[in-house]
Amino acid sequence: MIISTLGSHSSLQILHGAKKEGFTTSVITDKNRENFYKRFNFIDEVRSYNSLDEALDLINKNNEESVFIPHGSLIEYLGMERVKRIKTPIFGNRNLFEWEANQHKKMSLLKMAKIKIPESFESPEDVDRLVIVKLPGAKGGKGYFIAKNKEEVKEGLNKLLEAKLIKSIDEVIIQEYVLGIPIYFHFFYSPIFKRVEITGMDIRYETNVDGLRRLPTNLISVEPTFVVAGNIPVIARESILPRAFEYAENFVNTVKENVPLGMIGPFCLESIVTDNLDIVVFEFSGRIVAGTNLYIEGSPYSWLYWDEPMSVGRRIAREIKIAKLENKLGEVTT
Repeated sequence: MIISTLGSHSSLQILHGAKKEGFTTSVITDKNRENFYKRFNFIDEVRSYNSLDEALDLINKNNEESVFIPHGSLIEYLGMERVKRIKTPIFGNRNLFEWEANQHKKMSLLKMAKIKIPESFESPEDVDRLVIVKLPGAKGGKGYFIAKNKEEVKEGLNKLLEAKLIKSIDEVIIQEYVLGIPIYFHFFYSPIFKRVEITGMDIRYETNVDGLRRLPTNLISVEPTFVVAGNIPVIARESILPRAFEYAENFVNTVKENVPLGMIGPFCLESIVTDNLDIVVFEFSGRIVAGTNLYIEGSPYSWLYWDEPMSVGRRIAREIKIAKLENKLGEVTT
């Protein structure tokens, strides 16, 4: 069996883990990145494309022999319409993609799961406190901005429209800016073992908001931006973990009730931890996140389950391997 993925985001980790579990590996990449992926001997096949339609054809090639692993760049690169035409079995629940791509649906799912979330504002006119305005999809924070009042929200939205980063203000979500520290909790739901596992956590390293922290406040005249450039490992206080697990299990149960086939594989609860150690979840990702790239040899948490190196990429391959042996591939692919 071939494990394939799109060249970007967490593809190296995914394919490295698949090779560790004994699979043939294949990366589908833009022609300009072909030489980069040929550097790695755990990638058996590098297939390059010149157009996005060609990329879709390559994903669908040998679809009966392959499992395709989605990650955060998939929809951002190919677009939802092409992703809907993928015929190759996808690890995870492809029905969750449209929930992820819509900020309002995304937050409604968290709310249904009884997870604490920031207050949202339907209209700029309703803004009465510090807010962050977010764009739809996995854009790595591009275009996000902070506003102190409704006038600044309107001004920022007009700039997004002029730059054609959005087509309508209905695409964005305006959220209360919660004070605290960001922690992104990585989880994995296993349909095979019927359990939620914590696989690690990270902090996003964002430009230029993190760079501005190095300057005295009286010198700062630049508006912060939130484009993710990297990830930093973090270990949470153990007393925080029970609530994080409660939220994760609530999320899995809610996805099962509202999204056909339920949660399969990795997901992330992107959170703020406040000064009273409360967890406020401002977003979720329903597939592998780039913060897991920190843990190619496994995080301190994944060792508690497996007692061996277990990246999320390898954990995905392990789930597929066991499912194949038990004739349960239909439980982990869609």
